[in-house]
Amino acid sequence: MSWFLVILGGVFEVLFASCLGKVRQTSGTEMYMWFAGFLVSLIISMGLLMKATQTLPIGTAYAVWTGIGAVGSAIVGILIFKEPATFWRLFFITTLIGSIVGLKAVSH
Repeated sequence: MSWFLVILGGVFEVLFASCLGKVRQTSGTEMYMWFAGFLVSLIISMGLLMKATQTLPIGTAYAVWTGIGAVGSAIVGILIFKEPATFWRLFFITTLIGSIVGLKAVSH
């Protein structure tokens, strides 16, 4: 159950980063709505991580949570924000995924 919370928290981390990207692209009322989404997502993400670390090692849980957020945000950046999908960028996203899986596999 704790690993599920870390994964879900990572998804909300991607969401808060995406909302922050939309804040940058919008203005007026729409900007404030995206900022509110950022704050809600941030609180949920941190809360889920906090709950998960009550039973998981903090270093491993934080690294997995951050990795999910980093990979997810990079993918959202490519697909939604039209950031470049160069070979090296995709290569390092792939190695990051491998590192997250490996870290999870060796943690107790």
